[in-house]
Amino acid sequence: MKVLDLQCDQGHVFEGWFASEDDYQAQRQSGLLTCPLCGAPDVDKLPSAPRLNLGSGGAPAGQGGPSGGPEEAALPAMQAALLKAMRRLMRETEDVGARFAEEARRIHYGETRERPIRGRASPEETHALLEEGIPVMSLPLPPGFDGELQ
Repeated sequence: MKVLDLQCDQGHVFEGWFASEDDYQAQRQSGLLTCPLCGAPDVDKLPSAPRLNLGSGGAPAGQGGPSGGPEEAALPAMQAALLKAMRRLMRETEDVGARFAEEARRIHYGETRERPIRGRASPEETHALLEEGIPVMSLPLPPGFDGELQ
C-alpha cells in the first residue's frame, strides 16, 4: 500500500492510498483521481521524504509546511477536518434536492416527521424560510459531494 501526499491545482493538500505506483498512475490517467475538497481533476503528487516513526515525540522543531510556517503546517489538518465534517453531513442528512424549501416547511409545521435534511434552495427561498422562523443555513458544497464520497 502506497500512501501519497497529493495536491490539486487549487492548492488543496490531501492523502491518497494506492495499491502501487501503477495504481496511482492508472487512476490519474483515467480521470478517477479528483480532489475531495473541490473536485478538481488536476492532481499531482507532492515530494515526500521517508518518515521513520521511532517514538512518541512530535515533529522536530522548526518543521512545518512547505515553507516551514505554522499557518501552512495547519492547512492540511484544517482541510482534513473540513472533509471529515462534510462526509458526516452527507452521511447524517437526507438529500431532498430541489424540494428543500417545501420539505423544511413541512417539518417546521409538523406535517412530516422531523429529521435532518439538505438540498437546494434559491437565495429568495432561503430568505423566505428565515423570515418564517425556520432555521436554515446555506452551505455551498464543493463539486463531488453530491454522490458517493471517496
